[in-house]
Amino acid sequence: MNNKIAVRIGIGVFLYAVFVVAVLMFYPDKPQDMDWKDREEYNKIQITKIELGLKKQDILALLGSPDITEAKRLDGKEMQVMFYRTQHKQADGITTVDECTPLLFVNDQLIAWGDSAYQSYIDG
Repeated sequence: MNNKIAVRIGIGVFLYAVFVVAVLMFYPDKPQDMDWKDREEYNKIQITKIELGLKKQDILALLGSPDITEAKRLDGKEMQVMFYRTQHKQADGITTVDECTPLLFVNDQLIAWGDSAYQSYIDG
């Protein structure tokens, strides 16, 4: 009788493992489907992987839509800042610039990120 129980437990563990692998492979998390806490952590991790010179489309594919965005044209250059939430400051249900990491694009190419990137955008 102990062999039957061991076999059933083994089959159950195997089926559970197959289910977990299937979920992980076929249902990857998308940034837009995450709650704000998971999205913050995801953004922090993904931002460490980015490199200068990436195209805006590459960033959108990696991080999804930004939480906040600003844009302007200056001296024939298109400048855009995309803000991704990376730190929680206040539980008010609103994402603000100070809770985000800014990514600065000029002509759709990433040229800087972090607080200095936003300052560069403001200064023109």
